[in-house]
Amino acid sequence: MQILVIDVGGTNIKVKVGNSEVRKHPSGMDISAQAMVEGVKKITADWVYDAVSIGYPGPVIKGKIVKEPVNLGPGWLGFDFEAAFGKPVRIINDAAMQALGSYQGGRMLFLGLGTGLGNTLILDGVIAPMELGHLPYKKGRTFEDYVGNAGLKRLGRRKWQAAVFDVVHRLQEALLPDYVVLGGGNVRKLDELPPGCRQGDNDNAFIGGVRLWEPAGQCPAH
Repeated sequence: MQILVIDVGGTNIKVKVGNSEVRKHPSGMDISAQAMVEGVKKITADWVYDAVSIGYPGPVIKGKIVKEPVNLGPGWLGFDFEAAFGKPVRIINDAAMQALGSYQGGRMLFLGLGTGLGNTLILDGVIAPMELGHLPYKKGRTFEDYVGNAGLKRLGRRKWQAAVFDVVHRLQEALLPDYVVLGGGNVRKLDELPPGCRQGDNDNAFIGGVRLWEPAGQCPAH
């Protein structure tokens, strides 16, 4: 089965099928769910696929979007993606999709250093998307305010890196993962990785999107 994987970001929407190249469509504060579908259909008109996986930058519970996105336009909550694409669709939080593609067993904490702080815990194959980035941290600000893009700009690279190390340590102490995968575009700006961490890859989101459709027993997260 050929899966169209859609990774919805705040700057670009990235798509891939099988071993094809990654294609992009511009994203942003004014893009709605309908506009995303139309854009994706346009840039994939020559591709053949049987089903669709969507990594969505916001809370998803039991395959349903439960909150409008912060960094995109309106119209995502309640949108019928299966009708729009004419294919079976599975939706997962974008950080959870990259986490699924990064998973190698055991108890893994995934943290995505990007616009905000994406985060997912996979416990012996059970995916637990979370919103840890919104927890209070320091001076009335959240974890996300310190280690996301806004924190990098406000603090500068050296203090931002120190905040990343501290946040990772606190979450390790609280959640007791076997290992931590640091993904997201800003992980490359770290001079070194915190203890117990390995670097992820944004392209792992496409692996995760395919794994969403694998039968139980074949996917590492089942």
